[in-house]
Amino acid sequence: MAQSLSDPPVAGQIITVLGTDLNHKGFGLTRWQGWVVIVPQLLPGEEAQVQLLQRKKSQWFARHLKTLVAAPGARKPPCILAKDCGGCSLQHLEVSVQSEWKRTRLEQTLKRIGGIDIQSPAPLNNGLEDLGYRNRALIPLHRKEDQLRLGYYRRGSHRIVNLNRCPVLDPRIDALIKPLKQDLEASGWPADADLHGELGLRHLGLRVGVRTGELLITLVSATSRLNGVKELAVEWMKRWPAVTGVTLNLQPRRSNTVLGAITHTLAGRDGISERFCDLQLLLGTTTFFQINTERAEQIVIVLRDWLLKRGDCKRLIDAYCGIGTISLPVAAAGIVVVGLEINPASVQQARQNAALNGITDASFEAGDVALLLSDYLPSHDALVVDPPRKGLTPDVLDAILNCPPKSLAYLSCDSATLARDLKRLISEGGPYAIDRIQPVDFFPQTTHLECLVLMKRINYEVQP
Repeated sequence: MAQSLSDPPVAGQIITVLGTDLNHKGFGLTRWQGWVVIVPQLLPGEEAQVQLLQRKKSQWFARHLKTLVAAPGARKPPCILAKDCGGCSLQHLEVSVQSEWKRTRLEQTLKRIGGIDIQSPAPLNNGLEDLGYRNRALIPLHRKEDQLRLGYYRRGSHRIVNLNRCPVLDPRIDALIKPLKQDLEASGWPADADLHGELGLRHLGLRVGVRTGELLITLVSATSRLNGVKELAVEWMKRWPAVTGVTLNLQPRRSNTVLGAITHTLAGRDGISERFCDLQLLLGTTTFFQINTERAEQIVIVLRDWLLKRGDCKRLIDAYCGIGTISLPVAAAGIVVVGLEINPASVQQARQNAALNGITDASFEAGDVALLLSDYLPSHDALVVDPPRKGLTPDVLDAILNCPPKSLAYLSCDSATLARDLKRLISEGGPYAIDRIQPVDFFPQTTHLECLVLMKRINYEVQP
């Protein structure tokens, strides 16, 4: 008997829906008989048959079965694993449509959370590649009996989608995946990224200098007891002359942290050299460096040029400075910079990179950013913050509001926390107004978007 439209939906039921939007994970959103239905692979404007799977409060999760009417901008994904792999979620959408959706979502988030009604320009891309852009990969491993599985996790699970190539990776590291996988499978070493079984390999790490072509191979393991690993490392360096080093990173703790604190060099050097904003940078196994070299350079140039045009920026604080990817290009342009960073290893590498490039106008200090800001803000006229995804902590915001510099630049990797923080910085009676906003798409084929907000001080009598 056919189900009445008034009957409540049930698991397994097949329905026809029209996609209306995407959520933050890139899953399709639609409404059906008053219910919100979430469907991976469903695009806005697409009419499709889907199967209801599971109810959660007022929402149903569903499986995409068949496209009845294609969405504007729909395309065949460049990767054959796109439907299953959790690494990318927008490959089935043309890049121009991806970009417009990200811009619109940024504007909606700023208005909804921050009360900021502003029109954003399109994300920076300047015709750069939307595939083959990732300069680094950390790929989970798992061995079951004699078969080694290597790949990213299936969406919403810890089941590895086995792969031999990944089109969003720089082709020079992508070409290493299949032969390295074969060698690791032949080694007989145990492998389990989640540490549920015997201690052994956890991840394969690959890094490339986009401008130099230098390659670094890293094995992430819960143990150093890998028979023959040094000999294999030497063999890899002989086989691929571009490989400057092979390292072994130890991560024995069962956690979501991929890399551990201890790294051994198995062969060659412990890092690679990269060219960035006409500077030479050294990148090691655990160094944080933006995954998209070309677009990271674009946004740093936008920031540097804005600071120079301001004219009143002589002394800059770079908070959450990492290895100096912002500090050093700005200092090389003639502005005195102090970089603040909680990670002592990053500070040490920033100092090393400054010395390597003969830059004397950049200094770096390790410690709690909020405490250090309180010390440095009174003597500096500009501040750059590049915080992690969680945004600025309340004590960092308080430090800024207690002594707001003339110029403030905020580089964000999460529009929700950006909106939350801007709400305090540019509120009525607050010290700042937005001078320019510039999103940049570091991660094509995904829902992630970076955004640079440039602010100028307008209220010199503000009381926090």
